[in-house]
Amino acid sequence: MKKLCLLILLTGCFLSAIAQEDSLDNERLARMVSLSEVIIRTDLNVARFINQVKNDTTFYKAFRNLHVIGFTSWNDIRIRDKRGVTQAALLSKTRQLRNAGCRTMEVLSESSSGDFYNTDHQYNYYTAELYAGLFFTNGKVCGENNIVRGTDFSPRGKSGLAKHKQQLKTLFFNPGKKIAGIPFIGDKIDIFDPDRAALYDFNIDYGDYEGQSCYVFTIKAKPDLGGKKDKVVIDNMVTWFNTRTMEVMARKYDMSYNAGVYDFDVHMEVEMTKVGELLVPKLLRYIGNWDVAFRKRERGVFTATLFDFQ
Repeated sequence: MKKLCLLILLTGCFLSAIAQEDSLDNERLARMVSLSEVIIRTDLNVARFINQVKNDTTFYKAFRNLHVIGFTSWNDIRIRDKRGVTQAALLSKTRQLRNAGCRTMEVLSESSSGDFYNTDHQYNYYTAELYAGLFFTNGKVCGENNIVRGTDFSPRGKSGLAKHKQQLKTLFFNPGKKIAGIPFIGDKIDIFDPDRAALYDFNIDYGDYEGQSCYVFTIKAKPDLGGKKDKVVIDNMVTWFNTRTMEVMARKYDMSYNAGVYDFDVHMEVEMTKVGELLVPKLLRYIGNWDVAFRKRERGVFTATLFDFQ
């Protein structure tokens, strides 16, 4: 019993030390943030704001919400060559149905071109795999929920395509969080680390998103980094946070890096809407240029337009 009490005490002390260190980091970051005049007049607690941004789950939860509702989607996926000419594409309209705790998908219309599919009707491209994982339902999927607490994005235990897809999910859903398992750049994603943050300009302003008052939080790599440019992965990120709920209402970001054995240049935009009490994505635009060892360079563009939510 004494050993158990000691363990609980030590654990509590350890967690308290982590919380204090994180709080100090937030205070350091707060002093690095530029505020518009209108934000200054509101007397916003910047350190608390930074902490909420760092621990945001609303962006990921909006996509998880798609697993528990029905919706219709226009899907436009294109793979381009180095001249920008489309070499493979998929245009389709799909309908996700939710019934008795399960979801299925109907293909209402579809046309494909080029080598979008292989001979087994499987995707030939990472871009299509990423899109399908976000918006398509394969067969009948049951027992899902939209709980995000405790979600583990770590690629541990995964290999090959499954590992790459997990890393892409982390890049997509948690921009700004450290990613394990990606050579050369894992810790460079962690833009909220005070030392890494010194490479960026941070700004908070007020803005409007579809008639809703929002904090507009901008993170942009400093323009004159010189020899430190290779320490930057996220070039620019702008997020609209609802001032009342702190939900992510929209986000756009640019990421790029050249590690020699691989390189990428990605731009993404996401717009959200509310379906009852649920926040869900209504529009996602993606432009990506990837080159991974032992695979052909892939230049993908896609747009997902979601509507008729049930």
